[in-house]
Amino acid sequence: MVLTRLIRAVGRPTLLETSGSQQQVVRLPLRRKYTYRSGALKPMPDITPFGLLGIICTVIPGLLIGATISKNMANFLEENDLFVPSDDDDDDD
Repeated sequence: MVLTRLIRAVGRPTLLETSGSQQQVVRLPLRRKYTYRSGALKPMPDITPFGLLGIICTVIPGLLIGATISKNMANFLEENDLFVPSDDDDDDD
C-alpha cells in the first residue's frame, strides 16, 4: 500500500517554489512495467499456450479425485460407527 502511494506520487507533477510568486511545474519520470530506465521497450512476455485448457484439465480431475476420496472416507467412517448420522433429525412430527 505504501509502495503504491509512492509510485502514484512520483508520477504526479510537482510544484516548486522559485523566487517571488512564480511557480514552476516539474514532471517527475514515471516508471512503467514495459520500459527500462533508459526508455527502451522490454520484450514481450512469454505466452503460455493452452492456458485455459490447462486450467480446466487440472481443476476437473482434482475435483473428481477429491470427491472420490471424501466419499470413500465417509463410507469408512459410517461402516466403523465413527460417524453415523442420527435419524432423529429427520422426524419433525
